[in-house]
Amino acid sequence: MNWLPLTDLAQLDAIDAASAERPVLLFKHSTRCNISGAALHRLESAWTSGDEANHQAWYLDLLRHRDISNAIADRYGVEHASPQVLVIRNGRCVHHASHFGITYRDVLSVLSGA
Repeated sequence: MNWLPLTDLAQLDAIDAASAERPVLLFKHSTRCNISGAALHRLESAWTSGDEANHQAWYLDLLRHRDISNAIADRYGVEHASPQVLVIRNGRCVHHASHFGITYRDVLSVLSGA
């Protein structure tokens, strides 16, 4: 899975703009958390080359960029959790899940508009 690194607050504007064309996936990851590592592994192991071609996926390292995580919570009105996935469509969060609620099937369903 080729994650786009989310490292700057200005990238949130680019994510919102891209989400007008197609939904965008954000994954908020804590590198010190085993649950976060497991959720990341589940997504990465199921993600296909077709998914890669059709969907943008952004990765946020929470330990390095807590300010961006806080901005995500404010911008999209979703309480912070770790790990956490958000799907952004037209600049709005249309799906979010955390911990063991993060599943490839659910994420792909929302990304695909099913």
